[in-house]
Amino acid sequence: MPTEQPYDLALLGLMQLVSPALPIGAFAFSQGLESAFELGWVSDEQSLAEWLSGVLDDGLSRCELPVIERLHRAFEQQDGTAVAAWDDWLASTRETAELAAEDSRLGASLKRLLGSLDLLPQQDSLTPLLPPQAGYVTLFAWAAYQRGIPVRQALLGFGWAWLENQLAVACKTLPLGHTAAQRIIERLRSELVKAVDQALQLDDDELGPALPGVALASALHETQYSRLFRS
Repeated sequence: MPTEQPYDLALLGLMQLVSPALPIGAFAFSQGLESAFELGWVSDEQSLAEWLSGVLDDGLSRCELPVIERLHRAFEQQDGTAVAAWDDWLASTRETAELAAEDSRLGASLKRLLGSLDLLPQQDSLTPLLPPQAGYVTLFAWAAYQRGIPVRQALLGFGWAWLENQLAVACKTLPLGHTAAQRIIERLRSELVKAVDQALQLDDDELGPALPGVALASALHETQYSRLFRS
């Protein structure tokens, strides 16, 4: 009988972690995209692709992706202090109440799920490896480390999950068909790879998202009259 291969198990673990079927409620959040639709900033396939490209280049590649790499390294070194510091840093980048709530609620949901799968670390030390209220990105990095997923693949998976979720939001809100969504994926696949390349090259003092449009859209979404999503 064939034996289990570590790489195969890691790949399956990544597929599980980024699956839309993962029961953490990510489908309920649009990260300000619904407000951008309402405001007319994004209205069709072209403008959506440009919006997502901008968020990828000025946001994920400078914030979540490089921090996942740092968190992964901190978990390898069993450095709970570094994990807590990067978790706090991520929280400080959430510029609106909705973006902060999304990170904390998804984090809590993922933590409950990992607990039910016996994938949480033992918290019996004075400096626990995971902060008690760790955010989603921190929990994602822990799950990737625990599953033996290499750093680069973890970053690609996180970016892919974000892209699929944003396109799912668009298909529910815009007159955008699934074929158009696939065209956007085809256009942005290479950009996602470049974003990961950039994320792995940045120094600590180069990190930080520059997304004023997303912040404004998210803030306006808090009082939007009619909406489908929580952010």
